[in-house]
Amino acid sequence: MIKKAVRFIFISAASLFGLILLIAVVSLFFGDGFGKDKVAVVTVKGIITDSKSVIEQLHEADKSSDVKAIVIRVNSPGGGVGASQEIYREVSKIKDKKVVVSMGSVAASGGYYIACGVEKIYANPGTLTGSIGVLMEFANFEELFGKIGLKGYVVKSGEFKDIGSPLRPMSDSERELLQGVIDNTYKQFVGVVAKGRKLPEDYVKGLADGRIFTGEQAKDLKLVDELGNLEDAIDGVSKMAGIKGKPYIKYMEKKRFSFFNLFLGEEADSIFNAFNNQMFGLNYLFIPGKTFFKGTP
Repeated sequence: MIKKAVRFIFISAASLFGLILLIAVVSLFFGDGFGKDKVAVVTVKGIITDSKSVIEQLHEADKSSDVKAIVIRVNSPGGGVGASQEIYREVSKIKDKKVVVSMGSVAASGGYYIACGVEKIYANPGTLTGSIGVLMEFANFEELFGKIGLKGYVVKSGEFKDIGSPLRPMSDSERELLQGVIDNTYKQFVGVVAKGRKLPEDYVKGLADGRIFTGEQAKDLKLVDELGNLEDAIDGVSKMAGIKGKPYIKYMEKKRFSFFNLFLGEEADSIFNAFNNQMFGLNYLFIPGKTFFKGTP
C-alpha cells in the first residue's frame, strides 16, 4: 500500500512537472508572436542619467532575427550629455533594421539628441521637443554657511581643481573656462541635429537657443517628420520594413528591482540620479524656469 502511494505521488509530480514544462515551451514560442514579423519598442523615459538599460534594449532588438523594425519611444526631458551621446551612438550603429522615434509628452534636449540618430521622427501635435542647448548648474552656500557659523577650507593642486565650489563665488577665469566647455558641447549638439535632420548648421543654430517647440511647430521647422502617436509610428516603420499585415509588438523594456523603487516608486532611482547629475554633471536637459550657462548661438 505504501509503495503504491509513493508511486502515485511520484507519477503525479512527474506529470505536473511535464505539464508546467509544456506550458512554458508553448508560452515561449507561441505566446511571443512565434513565426510573426515583429516590431520592437525600445523605451527611453524620465531624466537620462544612465545609458545601460536603453543600450541593452537596443542590442537585444538588433540581434533578434524576428525583429524587422524598431520604434524608440522617447518620453524624456533629456539628461546627462554622456548618457545621451552613448544612446545616440548605439542607435546610429543599427544598419540592418528600420528605426524610427515616437515622441511622447516630452522629447526635449537629450531626448531630441537621441531622436536625431533615426530615419524618421514622429511627434504628437502637442509634444514638447527641441530645447537644443547645454547647461551646468552650481549653487553658492557661502552666505548660508556664514549665518550658521560654518567655514569651509579647500586644499588643491591647481587653480581650477575646485571649480564650481559652493564655498565661494565663481571667478571670471573659471566662468570663462566653463563657458568654453559648454560652447564645445553645444557645437556637438548642433552638429548632430544638422547631420541627422539634413539641415544647414546656421539654420539649426537659429533654433538652438534652448527654446522648446510643440510637435506641430517642430514639423513646420523640419525638426520632426510626421505628426502621429506610437501606433502611427509602428504602422509607419512596418511599411518601411516591408512587413505585411499587422506586426507583433515586442516591448523590450524590463523592470528592474531597486530598494528606492520598492519604497518610493519606479521613478525614484531616476530622481536620485538626476539630482546627482544636476549637482555635478554637464546636461542636455530641459528644465522650465531655469537660467543657466548656454552655448553661444
